[in-house]
Amino acid sequence: MVRSKLKLTPVAALLAGAAMMSAMAPASASSHREAPFLTNAPKVDGTDFYMFRSYASGRQDYVTLIADFIPFQDPQGGPNFYQFDPNALYEIHIDNNGDAKEDITFQLRFKSTSKRTALNIGGKQVLIPLMYSSTISGVNPASLNVRETYTVDMVKGDRRTGTRTRLAATSGATEFDKPIDNVGDKTFGSATGYETYANQHIYDINIPGCGTGRVFVGQRKEPFYIAVGKIFDLFNLNPLGAESAGNKNDLEGKNISSIAMEVPIACLTANGEPVIGGYATASMRQGRVINPAPASGINNAVKEGGAWSQVSRLGMPLVNEVIIGVDDKDRFNASKPKDDAQFLDYVTNPVLPAVVETLFPSAKAPTNFPRTDLVTAFLKGIPGVNQPKNVVASEMLRLNTSIAPTAQASQNPLGVAGGDNAGFPNGRRPGDDVVDVSLRVAMGALCVLTGTSDALGVGCKPADAPAGGLKLTDGVRKSATDFKAAFPYLNTPLPGNQ
Repeated sequence: MVRSKLKLTPVAALLAGAAMMSAMAPASASSHREAPFLTNAPKVDGTDFYMFRSYASGRQDYVTLIADFIPFQDPQGGPNFYQFDPNALYEIHIDNNGDAKEDITFQLRFKSTSKRTALNIGGKQVLIPLMYSSTISGVNPASLNVRETYTVDMVKGDRRTGTRTRLAATSGATEFDKPIDNVGDKTFGSATGYETYANQHIYDINIPGCGTGRVFVGQRKEPFYIAVGKIFDLFNLNPLGAESAGNKNDLEGKNISSIAMEVPIACLTANGEPVIGGYATASMRQGRVINPAPASGINNAVKEGGAWSQVSRLGMPLVNEVIIGVDDKDRFNASKPKDDAQFLDYVTNPVLPAVVETLFPSAKAPTNFPRTDLVTAFLKGIPGVNQPKNVVASEMLRLNTSIAPTAQASQNPLGVAGGDNAGFPNGRRPGDDVVDVSLRVAMGALCVLTGTSDALGVGCKPADAPAGGLKLTDGVRKSATDFKAAFPYLNTPLPGNQ
């Protein structure tokens, strides 16, 4: 039976995940440690990108953008915990005309400043070894020994040569405080103290020419859910088993660092085109010199300079992890959507489905080559859902901002496939099950859904995908109600004393 032969189809799931992600362009990306270079640079490792119309009450005219970085954070990560790299550049890019080039970019730079807090020890003033000296409450309290701040620039046009504007809070401030990570309940006074503290770091910001948005940067509980251990063990799970509670979520005990923005739709769209594309990147300076004798202070161990070099990129889920070949993973992270033709073979002739069929002969891989179903969904967007009118094939998330958001309690984790057009692949919300959807698309779900008449215009038919109708799953599922109902939507990070 297919069920027994698909037991290890975990590979299929992976493959499917990769291909599927390609197929569902508007979703998010999950790329924890997905490329060789980033295993050495976790502070600039982008893990997930979310883009959706805000579904909190009264916020339906806004788009929420969330870019997560620094994967696999153990809550008890002291004494330094997890800070953004002050020598890096973090960016969220928006393409609002389908030409595969950024039209709007939000750039964030970080700064960490030591207050050099000291205690009188035997008559001498000695610097303390911690980032805080006592309980913490409020923004930038005296008890916080290391203050982490950031700025936000909006660039219109090319990210490096376009028109740049420094965004300011409605109070007029142009430098924003990032809350320290969730050290533990005692440090913040109670089990609920951290969220009260973190919420004081949500800032209303003026966006010239289009209104007021919001920004929050800080630690959150890891939102991505997946049986990652079993999947990467050659899909060591039953892909036709229970869709919920069939396997454990291996990321349940981890935190993440998030950059979250809520921006008016009118700020992001242009010329009557409702579909926007989005992706996040991180860049480092091209030159780095290790300081053999750092001066007292923080951030003095290296000296960096030169032009920016992009080292992390994410839009669609799992693309670099399970679609791009090992030798090209760093190259993909350094590339821009306009140059994605160089990676086309990975989409039109994906490896994963073939591997799945090799391991599980009953799970036949799709036979339509080139895989135009994946090209349409992954590089262009699905017609009638999230494909721009004049699209240039390129990998990024795509969101149709004219589709109304679905209330939190009514959201379907399978998004469009579950009859909820406000969800994946039309953007990605925290509760969307992108792993299951991606697995199914990789194995030809769109070929089955399009029918013999190819109603979706994806260039294939049911006979091309013998396994395209299977309800593949990794056995892990959450729903929208497992997350917060309002900005920044992601949950309070796990405390370090757990």
